[in-house]
Amino acid sequence: MLRPSTQRYSVTRPLYSEDTFEDEHAKVYRKHKRLCIYYLFASCTSERAKNTAVSLLPIIGWMKIYSIKDWLLNDIVSGVSTGLVAVLQGLAYSLLASISPWYGLYAAFFPVIMYFFLGTSRHISVGAFPVLSLMVGAVVTRLVPDEGLPANITAFEGLTKDEQRILVSASLTFLVGLFQLGMGLLQVGFIVMYLSDTLISGFTTAAAVHILVSQLKFVLGLTVPGFSGPLSIIYTLKSLFTQITSTNIHDLVTSIVVMVMVLGVKEINDRFKSKLPVPIPIEVIMTVIACGVSYAFNFSENHGVDVVGKIPNTFESPIAPSLQVFQMTAVEAFPIAIVGFSVAFAVAKVYSVKHDYLIDGNQELIAFGASNIFGGAFKSLAASTALSRSAVQESTGGKTQIAGLLSALIVLVVILGIGFLLEPLPKSVLGAVVIVNLKGMLMQVVTVPYLWKKDRPDCIVWVGTCLAAIFLGLDLGLAVGLGLELLTVVFRVGFNPLRILRKRNKAVKKIKKMIKKGELTLTSNGLQATCSMPIEESEDESNMEDLDKPTDYSDLPIQVNWSADLPANIRVPPVNIHSLILDFSGVSFLDISALKGLKALKEFIRVSVDVYIVGCDPYIIEKLRNCKFFDDEIKTSIFFLTIHDAMLFIHESHPPKTVSEEVNKTV
Repeated sequence: MLRPSTQRYSVTRPLYSEDTFEDEHAKVYRKHKRLCIYYLFASCTSERAKNTAVSLLPIIGWMKIYSIKDWLLNDIVSGVSTGLVAVLQGLAYSLLASISPWYGLYAAFFPVIMYFFLGTSRHISVGAFPVLSLMVGAVVTRLVPDEGLPANITAFEGLTKDEQRILVSASLTFLVGLFQLGMGLLQVGFIVMYLSDTLISGFTTAAAVHILVSQLKFVLGLTVPGFSGPLSIIYTLKSLFTQITSTNIHDLVTSIVVMVMVLGVKEINDRFKSKLPVPIPIEVIMTVIACGVSYAFNFSENHGVDVVGKIPNTFESPIAPSLQVFQMTAVEAFPIAIVGFSVAFAVAKVYSVKHDYLIDGNQELIAFGASNIFGGAFKSLAASTALSRSAVQESTGGKTQIAGLLSALIVLVVILGIGFLLEPLPKSVLGAVVIVNLKGMLMQVVTVPYLWKKDRPDCIVWVGTCLAAIFLGLDLGLAVGLGLELLTVVFRVGFNPLRILRKRNKAVKKIKKMIKKGELTLTSNGLQATCSMPIEESEDESNMEDLDKPTDYSDLPIQVNWSADLPANIRVPPVNIHSLILDFSGVSFLDISALKGLKALKEFIRVSVDVYIVGCDPYIIEKLRNCKFFDDEIKTSIFFLTIHDAMLFIHESHPPKTVSEEVNKTV
């Protein structure tokens, strides 16, 4: 952490464009080695090998600075607390995936082990995530429906329905891991930039609605078949309401009591988090109480309550994924991979900023890819991070992924030792816990009025993504959201300089023609029309190529002020900016398409909008020279070293006239 200091430093230097900087400072040309084999061996130093190892195994980096005295106790407390929550959420979220509860425990163990070595975040809790579990469940019920025959997959032969579902879930998780690992190796972590916070918010709210509806059958104690595809939520609600009179009152009362207690204590945790050493683990407490009551009164046999049931006290053997499942689920696996990574990266970024360390998006993709491949081989659910579980790991004092490793050990103890104690746990309790944890995602809906007031295109993206994901399904909803986001980008671009240039050229031609015919005369107030209606110009008279050229003001007796009203009702869209700055600090190369795109800068210049490029690599400027990019209109003088240099130059070129104008420009 940087400590505040009373010392200050200031830098004073001339305003530099690339041209002036090059004039004052000679270029230094480095000699590059051309012999590839020599370069390979010469550059393979011990320092570079160490840096490569640290980048691939981030554990090496933070283990070197690990303070046993200051951090270990915090990690132990955090690991135990997170482990207890992970057990409960693992059981609960497996219900969303339509598989047996104990497989959710595997998601809290196997992926955590792999992420411990490969992950760059020190605070997220890896494991089952409700949205991912729901998306996996949609695929599982599509291939192995509750009613009817399963998909025609050779590997299903000789397997029970539960075993078929586990094969689908494990193979899908494995495929998700392959997608994530591939994207990480290809260094495409930037892909999350195309998923805006607005899109993710709308998508996760829709997912929360799906999760809520899917858990009602456990809360009400009803048997509802799983539906998938568009309008599946409508079919589920229809099935629920047709059976509403068969509600199991014991399940309903148990769920209501659990939800009220958990919500109440969570509110206390939020209000007094500064005074509480650790949050009250109310979910774990209610689970223990529910298990005891269910066992004492034999809820399962006496009252028909659906319970977790037998939990094996051993790990099942690993399985090979099915290639046929790969083929049938590839379309769903890719969005699952994207959503899982996006959510995990967003949470990791929050904690990395808070605790002042760096995370690497590409390495996170590799870490989650390897985690899901490893977990999929051992029948685990697709892993990401749950916001509430990560909050527990961080708020209880967790410093590193040692807390995550200890949470996995707690899960291991439950699987191998005391899992049988959870066998009488009613599934309605798990459903209630899931619903309570949806509060944060469901409350995102309150941002809609704010978005409507502040940014309507963003509001449209939110509402469109949410509604599409609710009614069409999460996979199609995500695709619709991306489409809406791309459309809003197109509509936000601003004015079209070429369209304005053509309008101006048409207007100048019309003015010249009217002056020539005596229909416009020059007065002290400017050009005045001598007739009430302007002469309409036919399309044949306008050559489109001429209209794209710089405006020809010759033969005009007066300078045209495009900001003022033009004579004879001639209308041209106004241009409300005078300068445009392009930040090229993130541009590493240019291809032919980019060069053609940059040629469009002429259109801005021709409508009197000055264009400046800042932070450009000298290699790119040299390439532009070699490609004959510069001419009489686009000159090297548009390049500046920094944004600040360009801003100072713009202020010199366009000084504000009044204080109020300066304020308006700033706003």
